[in-house]
Amino acid sequence: MKILEAKRNDVLKFVKREEGRGLQRLSGVDVWLTAVRNIENEARETLMACTSELQGLSICDGCSRKLVARFFYGKEVVSLLEDVEELTGRKLTEDINALAVPPMRDVVGERDLQPIIVGQETLLEGAWSRLKDGRTQVMGLHGMGGVGKTTLLDQINNKFCGANDGVDIVIWVVVSKVKRNEKIQDEIAKKLGFFTEVDSWKQKTEAEKASSIRSSLKAKQFVLSKVELKDIGVPIPTKEKKCKIVFTTRSREVCARMGDTNPVEVSCLDTGKAWELFKEKVGENTLGRHRGIPDLARKVAGKCHGLPLALNVLGETMSSKDTIQEWRHAVKILTSNDAKFSGMDEIFPVLMYSYDSLKEKHVKSCFLYCSLFPEDFEIRKDILIEYWICERFIQENQSRENAFDEGYSIISSLLRACLLLEEQVDKVKVKMHDVVREMALWVASDLGEHDGRYTVQAGAGLRDIPEVGSWGPVRKMSLMNNEIQELSGSPCCPELTTLLLQENKLVTISSEFFRQMPRLLVLDLSRNTSFNGLPEKMSLVALRYLNLSDTHIERLPVGLQESRMLICLNLEFTRSIENVSGMISKFSRLRRLGLRNSYTKLDMSLLEELQLLKYLQVVTIGINSCLVAEKLSNYDRVVKCVKKLDYKDLQDESFRVLTLPTMDNLCDLKIEKCGMAEIKAEGAATSLWNRSPTSPSFLNLSTVFINYCNRLKDLTWLLFAPNLTILNVGHSNQIEYIISQEKATNGVAGTIIPFANIEHFSFYCVPMLKSIYWSALPFQCLKGIRIGGCPNLRKLSLDSESVANVDGFVIQCIERHWTNNIEWEDEATKLRFQASCP
Repeated sequence: MKILEAKRNDVLKFVKREEGRGLQRLSGVDVWLTAVRNIENEARETLMACTSELQGLSICDGCSRKLVARFFYGKEVVSLLEDVEELTGRKLTEDINALAVPPMRDVVGERDLQPIIVGQETLLEGAWSRLKDGRTQVMGLHGMGGVGKTTLLDQINNKFCGANDGVDIVIWVVVSKVKRNEKIQDEIAKKLGFFTEVDSWKQKTEAEKASSIRSSLKAKQFVLSKVELKDIGVPIPTKEKKCKIVFTTRSREVCARMGDTNPVEVSCLDTGKAWELFKEKVGENTLGRHRGIPDLARKVAGKCHGLPLALNVLGETMSSKDTIQEWRHAVKILTSNDAKFSGMDEIFPVLMYSYDSLKEKHVKSCFLYCSLFPEDFEIRKDILIEYWICERFIQENQSRENAFDEGYSIISSLLRACLLLEEQVDKVKVKMHDVVREMALWVASDLGEHDGRYTVQAGAGLRDIPEVGSWGPVRKMSLMNNEIQELSGSPCCPELTTLLLQENKLVTISSEFFRQMPRLLVLDLSRNTSFNGLPEKMSLVALRYLNLSDTHIERLPVGLQESRMLICLNLEFTRSIENVSGMISKFSRLRRLGLRNSYTKLDMSLLEELQLLKYLQVVTIGINSCLVAEKLSNYDRVVKCVKKLDYKDLQDESFRVLTLPTMDNLCDLKIEKCGMAEIKAEGAATSLWNRSPTSPSFLNLSTVFINYCNRLKDLTWLLFAPNLTILNVGHSNQIEYIISQEKATNGVAGTIIPFANIEHFSFYCVPMLKSIYWSALPFQCLKGIRIGGCPNLRKLSLDSESVANVDGFVIQCIERHWTNNIEWEDEATKLRFQASCP
């Protein structure tokens, strides 16, 4: 390990020196550095566990236990040594030399774009021209909330994607009302590539982070949204450095303080442009339903005062109103709201009308819940729905699939109403516009009458919890994304149902802290990496959701047994918890259990316990026992519930075939450091391939990772995963074929067309790999192939008809010369895909 660490340090020095000159590392170096970090952590954990156990055995324990322990850890060490030697011996010369190249034109992180706002085209061109002027170092965009400043800045950001301007890097940073220098530094660090070594970056002080950023940016031409530059480590813009700062704010005074005395004003739309935008949102079909609707629609549009956000939200709301009576009623309510909310932000009456138009009470509750997250925070849809279920906004007395369908339907209705915004890349996250969030928090506080009901100080830089005496009226509290280290006292919160404390720096919780929270339903303590234990006698009888993922918790407290209403328990990435057997069966209503990447693995005792939970619907788990791997198919209830599954360290000599049970709900599978020679699907008679192609075994399996499996020859079983989207195979020395022609054609499986939905292939250090499939495939969804360390892979199963969207398709190889040796199907195929090989 010392030799490997020394080599890692040498590589990092070279990398950082070259990056300081403006050059760019190859992804293969990142892969290698990540592998070194993982093996370093694993070696440290093994050494600590080994030392602790062997030292703890006395002569009285007898020789046998000591021999068993030595044998077990001996196998671990041998396995680790093989990995260390492989990483130490890997030739990085080509990777390192390939650093000495200018960066590719991916210096701009392309933003998800809302369409350019009607009437802002001229403003965009003017702002872009000014920014391109060599005399402009700082440019501010100011205007009221909801006027379209961020949309304009999105457009400016994306203009750099195609610009030939000599800019080395464009950095987008969100600065919330409560500015936290370290949070901003972390965002900049991600863009600069410092997060390759996450742990070392996190250990730096704020001053050290500023120094690192300054060193990296001083040689670059960059564009950045401006903050307190000196504290962050960003060099002050000058003409000589060709650096530029662009920012948005609601205040012209802020522009002056930031150095722009003549900022770009983003104004409300004039009456004509406002009507054009509103009409586009409502739709001609609705406007034509009655001859009186267009005149009323103009009045409704006028209530938006030319604010694009208001026009978008209200336009979407009114698009479903197709009677004259509904439009007259809307004018009446909006006029009434104007009077009721006089003196408030002009957009609030409009947003309130759209909120009141949400017909069902539980949909309104779901909407307000989204305001618990920090400003501009992207919320994962599945996590949000899990909260809603546990808060009883969505009823649980239905299947999980139906409950989630209802949740996604609610999200869709909020998106259509423009009350939520969708992240566009893979559409798995949503967020709130900051003005909409302000309105939601105001509504949640009974229109400002009861400010404490929704206590939200998320991402506020808190080091201590709010005064305990003020918690009485609180119903929802969000203190997530802060720096709180301790929870003390015994707050009296008879109404509190949600407490979000994830992503703090929690270490301890006092024994009395949860004593007076009789209605608490949702408790999220995830990603508090130093937190190691809940109070032993905690009593939360109403608790339905508990998230302890990515903490250092060592065991579940005895008092948790009283939480018999618990339906969701997340213990993923808990590296210290040893055993949950005996406790899990106490939660008879449990529906979701997360144990993946936890120190707790599925043993026979836990397997039998899970089989008894009649409401269980989802399990994520790891298996490192050959016995459990063999017996799993006998536990039908558990098998039906498995959603994410890891097999690791199955190294027994007698374990030669891994038979995967039919798992209809399995989405994510990882097989790592296993010694089996073959993987089969359950149900085969004499051969895996004597199955009907009309009944695949893994209908929902979308992601498969295979790593360090050195006896496997092929992965032909993937024929029975028709909806696979990501396949990642690495460090497997004997795999020759992904799909073996000999096996696949020896039965009806030969009629299946594989990889119909595949989006990404990644093959790394698979030296014997010859082909993905023996002939060309359609690959209609394929977006990219990443290859490294596969010298025998020459054919990619592509022809001139493969890949629907060839413009966005990329074949990325770590060894640049590899693409010269591709054996194309024909000249037409070569012409089609040659541009995909950068």
